[in-house]
Amino acid sequence: MKRHATPILFASVLLATALAAPLANAAAKPAADAAAGETAFRSLYKELVEVESTLSAGKCTEAAAAMRTRLLAAGFPAADAEMVDVPGHPNDGGLVAVYRGKNLALKPLLLLAHVDVVEANRADWERDPFKLVEEDGFFYARGASDDKAMAAIFTDTFIRFRQQGYQPQRTLKLALTCGEETPDDTNTVKWLVANRRDLIDAVFALNEGAGGELDASGKPVALQIQAGEKTYQNFQLEVTDGGGHSSRPKQSTAISVLAQGLVKLTAYRFPVTLNSTTRAYFTAQASTAPAEVAGAMREVMARPDNLAAQDIIWNASPGWNSMLRTTCVATQLSGGHAPNALPQRARANVNCRVFPGVAIEDVRQQLVAAVGDTRVVVTTAGDLGFTTVPPVIGEDLLATVRQVAAGIWPGVPVVPTMSTGATDGRFLNAAGIPTYGLSGLFHDAEGPRAHGLNERIRVKSLLDGRVFLYETVRALSEK
Repeated sequence: MKRHATPILFASVLLATALAAPLANAAAKPAADAAAGETAFRSLYKELVEVESTLSAGKCTEAAAAMRTRLLAAGFPAADAEMVDVPGHPNDGGLVAVYRGKNLALKPLLLLAHVDVVEANRADWERDPFKLVEEDGFFYARGASDDKAMAAIFTDTFIRFRQQGYQPQRTLKLALTCGEETPDDTNTVKWLVANRRDLIDAVFALNEGAGGELDASGKPVALQIQAGEKTYQNFQLEVTDGGGHSSRPKQSTAISVLAQGLVKLTAYRFPVTLNSTTRAYFTAQASTAPAEVAGAMREVMARPDNLAAQDIIWNASPGWNSMLRTTCVATQLSGGHAPNALPQRARANVNCRVFPGVAIEDVRQQLVAAVGDTRVVVTTAGDLGFTTVPPVIGEDLLATVRQVAAGIWPGVPVVPTMSTGATDGRFLNAAGIPTYGLSGLFHDAEGPRAHGLNERIRVKSLLDGRVFLYETVRALSEK
C-alpha cells in the first residue's frame, strides 16, 4: 500500500555495514537437512492454518498464542515470547519473540508475517477452507499461502535454531501480527510502530511480497526479491437521486447511472509507468518468456503507449499488467432501499493499487474523467494511502540470497520486483526499518489463489521455501 518512484539501487553501502557477514563463513556451514524436523513442521503449519483467524471469527490472538506455546516448549523463556495486545482488540493480538545474539552491538533482524486471513465462505469452496488438505501435490486452505506459510516457516526456524543450540551473532526477532488484511479495523504493525517500536526495531525486516515463478512444466525460472510496493487506496463512487415509485421509472436511476460509470471505468487504462525496479523485472522476464510475450515486454519498455503489446502482457498475466500501471477495480456494490421503489442511492467501492510516485488525488481525478458523469461523486474511502521510499537492495543482501538460492535452485536468477499488493512493510518502511519481500515460495502462473477460492500452495514449494528461509536467516544473522 505505498511507494515512491525513487530508483532502487542495487550497488549500495546501505546494508554493507549492517550486514557485514562474511559469506565465506556462511558457506562453510553445512547445508540444512531438507528433511530435518519436517514432521514437526507439518504439525505446526497445520495447527496454524486451521485456526480461523478471519476478522469475523476473531482468532488472531489464538493463532499467535499457539505459536508462542510451541516456542516455549522448545525452551524459549517466557520473557522472550511476548504477546501483543492492541487496546480495544482483545482477539486481534500478535506475538513478538526474540532469539538473542552474541553481539549486542548489532541491530536485530526482524522476521515479519501476519496470521490473519481473508474471509472464506465454506459453501463456495471445494474443501473446508479451515481444514488443511494435502491433495495432488498441493496444500489447500485459507491462509495456506497468505501468509501462514511464512509465519509457520519463521516460527519453525526459531524452534530449529533453539533445538540446535545455535548462537547467532545478530539478535533475531519474530513478529506474528494481525490486521494486515483489514488495516482499517486494526493493524498490529501500525500499532507497534506507534507504541512499542522497541519490540520490532531492526536493521531491516524480511516479509511477504515476493515469491518464485514456475514455468508451465513446474520448473523454477525466477526467484523474486521485493523492495517497495504500490499504494493501496479505496474510493467511493456514489450516485444520489430523489427516487420514486417503481411503477413510474425514469430514463435513468441511481443504479443505472452508477452501472454505466463502472462500465466506462472497466474499459479505462491508467498509463503505463516504469521505474528502475520494474524495468529490471521485465528485462529478466523477457529472457525466459515465450517469444510473443517477451517481444511485447521489450516493446512496452521502449514504447509504453503500445496498446497491443500491453494486451499481450495482460493476457499472459494479470500480475504483469498490474506491475505496469495503477489499477482500479470495483469490488463492492450497494444500492436501493426497497424492491418496489426507485433507488435513492447507489454506491460502489473501487479498490486502487497506485503506482509508486503517483498522487492519490491524481488517481481520483482520473477516475472522475474515466466515469465522465458529474452525477457520480468520487471520494476517497478508508484511510488515506501513503507512499514510502523503496528500500535499497544492498549487494550484501543480494549476494547472500543468491548464494543460498544457488544451492537449492541452481541457475535460477534472483530478480528484483515490486509488490502490486499491499503488505505491512509499508508501515515499517515509513518508520525507517527497510523491509524486503523474500519468501522462496514458488508458484505457477495462476498463483496461490490468495484471497480467492481454494487457496493453495505446492507441497514442494512450501518445503523448499522452509529450507531457503532457514538458511537465508542463518546466513544473515552471522557476522
